[in-house]
Amino acid sequence: MGGAVIKRFLPRSLLGRSLLIIVTPLVLLQVVSALIFFENHWDKVSLRLARGLAGDIASLIDVMDENPGPENRKWIFDLAARNMSIVAAMKEGATVPDTPPVGNDRMERILIRVVREVVARPFQIDTESLHRRVIVDVQLADGVLQIVTMRKRLFSSTTYVFILWMVGTSMILFGVATVFMRNQVKPIRRLALAADSFGKGRDVPLFKPEGATEVRQAASAFLAMRERMMRQISQRTEMLAGVSHDLRTPLTRMKLQLALLGDAEGIDELKEDVAEMEYMLDGYLAFARGEGAETPRSEDLTAMLGGVVAQARRKGGMVELHTEDNLTVPLRPDAFKRSVTNLIDNAMRYGNHVSVRAGRHGEAIEITIDDDGPGIPEDKREEVFKPFYRLEGSRNPGTGGVGLGLTLARDAIRGHGGDISLGDSPDGGLRVRLRLPL
Repeated sequence: MGGAVIKRFLPRSLLGRSLLIIVTPLVLLQVVSALIFFENHWDKVSLRLARGLAGDIASLIDVMDENPGPENRKWIFDLAARNMSIVAAMKEGATVPDTPPVGNDRMERILIRVVREVVARPFQIDTESLHRRVIVDVQLADGVLQIVTMRKRLFSSTTYVFILWMVGTSMILFGVATVFMRNQVKPIRRLALAADSFGKGRDVPLFKPEGATEVRQAASAFLAMRERMMRQISQRTEMLAGVSHDLRTPLTRMKLQLALLGDAEGIDELKEDVAEMEYMLDGYLAFARGEGAETPRSEDLTAMLGGVVAQARRKGGMVELHTEDNLTVPLRPDAFKRSVTNLIDNAMRYGNHVSVRAGRHGEAIEITIDDDGPGIPEDKREEVFKPFYRLEGSRNPGTGGVGLGLTLARDAIRGHGGDISLGDSPDGGLRVRLRLPL
């Protein structure tokens, strides 16, 4: 439970976590240094400064005791002003309140303690009546001696210097660490972008290994993997092209021989069998071949969907189209067009009305195809994407096909970095949702 709460507040990026690793010890160091400074240096310096002021006050009182009388006060007070930075005045017949002096901060409390020890007379301290000045009233036999001095006599400027140096060096170190860590994270980001682009079927010709040794190793492994995959796709495509030619040759001869036999008994059934074999062969080869050889390019999705829907309408289907303008996305146009055409044809085959919608949703484009057919049970919606799987009974059991339509469509869409999901349509049938990243 505690770990989950901590993770919620941790940075998600590598740069943020790296900076946190650097900043956390730095902050702890600054806190410890500040505590040591204020507990030792500040107290010692404040105590010495307070003892200096208390000693001046005690010396002034001793001089007044040795030279009593109002006629000596002027030169004594002038001496204090000239040599001690003290403005002194005598309040004849006045008395200091009996209440003990109270300090509002550490400096005042130290001064009260030292004056009580050194002067050893009733006194009061006032740090608020005059700006940046401290007033000390000391009870004497014939009145109250008022001492006014600058507050800076009790405050060391090294405090500000220490804080400025501490904060300044911390900011410089944080800036240097940020620049350094950002440069270290950039190669990782480029590797992630390259892997993402490759997963979406886009080429990454300008990517090259850079950065730290481990990052270079990962980038080199990615490039080697990409080359192996591209080589395998190319070899498979070449092999299947030869297989396609070899298999189509006997089928063509069979079709020619059947055509020469004329209208003999059983010829029509044999022609249907040959056509079915050719149809199945096309489906198998399309599934095995994939679309790896096609180069992605930016396409106007609105125009492409308009063309597919227009073709479906020419086949007699009732298809509605609603799209946003300026839907441009990198596509393998032939593969994507075949996938959408296949999905719309399936919707037309099982329903009377089809609705196609496309629009931008966040960082992706979403396409929905709704029909008013019988739909697909929820527990079968992942099964239908398996190769050669045919859902008998849930739709029309008399339909043909080899169970590769949805498989080919999902394979093509995932080759663009997107995905296909099935759900319930508001029209009562099946909803097919395609999501393509921008």
